[in-house]
Amino acid sequence: MSEILPARTYLYFIAQSVNLTTAVMSVTMAALVGAALAPDPAWATVPYGFQFLCVMLATYPVSWLMERIGRRRAFMLGALPLAVSGVSGFLAVQHQHFFALILSHCALGVYIAFANFNRFAATDNLTQHLKARALSLVVAGGVIAAVAGPALTGWLRDVGGYPLFSLCYAVFIGLALVSWLIALCLPKEMPVNRPQQGLQASETVRPAPRRVLVVAMSVAALGYGIMNLLMIQASLHMKGMHQDFADVRMAIQWHVVAMFAPSFFTGSIIKRLGIKVTICAGLGLFVVSTALNMGSSSYAVMTAALIALGLGWNLTYVGGGALLAQALQDSPCAMRLQGKNDLAIAVCATLGAFTPSLLLDTAGWKGTNGLCMVLCLGLLLATALRLPAKPGTSAPKLQTAPRPR
Repeated sequence: MSEILPARTYLYFIAQSVNLTTAVMSVTMAALVGAALAPDPAWATVPYGFQFLCVMLATYPVSWLMERIGRRRAFMLGALPLAVSGVSGFLAVQHQHFFALILSHCALGVYIAFANFNRFAATDNLTQHLKARALSLVVAGGVIAAVAGPALTGWLRDVGGYPLFSLCYAVFIGLALVSWLIALCLPKEMPVNRPQQGLQASETVRPAPRRVLVVAMSVAALGYGIMNLLMIQASLHMKGMHQDFADVRMAIQWHVVAMFAPSFFTGSIIKRLGIKVTICAGLGLFVVSTALNMGSSSYAVMTAALIALGLGWNLTYVGGGALLAQALQDSPCAMRLQGKNDLAIAVCATLGAFTPSLLLDTAGWKGTNGLCMVLCLGLLLATALRLPAKPGTSAPKLQTAPRPR
């Protein structure tokens, strides 16, 4: 049994590094540029909000498109909105045009919706024991992005002769070219199996039991939403405690490292312990993180809680994705179900991005952590009770329609 990942896995790793680099850059500069161009300060985060909205709206249509034209062509097409984002963002800053900035972040959101499928595409046609390793490696592209994103923003932010941040958007054009070239180098795909004429996909394809799919999607989506919520609220809470900005940034950086660095060996953890134990460990780390936050508000404890939160996110995100990939087993309906999975993640991530301030004002820091603890404990219990010990092997094999002659 081969233990070697195919070369295309590393292409997806590079592609995901490009994707996450653009996302990190947008986080760094969106609100600052928005505040400079917005007609009212209250509109400063509107472009970034539209970016999340477009990720959410484009995710399922992108999965539908991939099912019909294949991964390779879809990823090549997906590089186009990134180039549009670069051109419109550069022009927006150059001419001080707020609505062009909104267009730029909308286009970036569409690109991210395409690129988020890199992790699932890397698992296509791999044996079951390699799927988790491939997905884990692709998610590890976040480590490159954590370095490259802030570095590019810092180098290009203030270049003589250009308005602030204009070249940060312009670099998206170059990254779009890199993304297109990576997609061009991907191997050509086999034709997608089509359901027999007159039959619904649900009649020709029977994935793993519904409870396995629900657990996979719930773990990845709720884990992402809770991570987003607590990460953003932690920075707000630290600022409210008059913590120095450099300290807040350092705590968040440790959190980001904890999110992505383990991906280099999460696949090995899944292989040794199993997906169920890995997911439960991730949810357990979420509970530990919320308990630490409820027990103390000191900087050291909050930093430790953010690290535990990042580790928990990694195990639930990679574990949930690996569970879904193994459960679907390359069926013709896989891309649609992956689209539903990423739509759920986008919805929860958006809620996690928009609610921290509201919950901090209403429930407070400890109240928010208490709510998240209850959600995590409920999900942990459901996972322990509903997920088979070896979901990748105990699920019945898919019944797919024969290839048309």
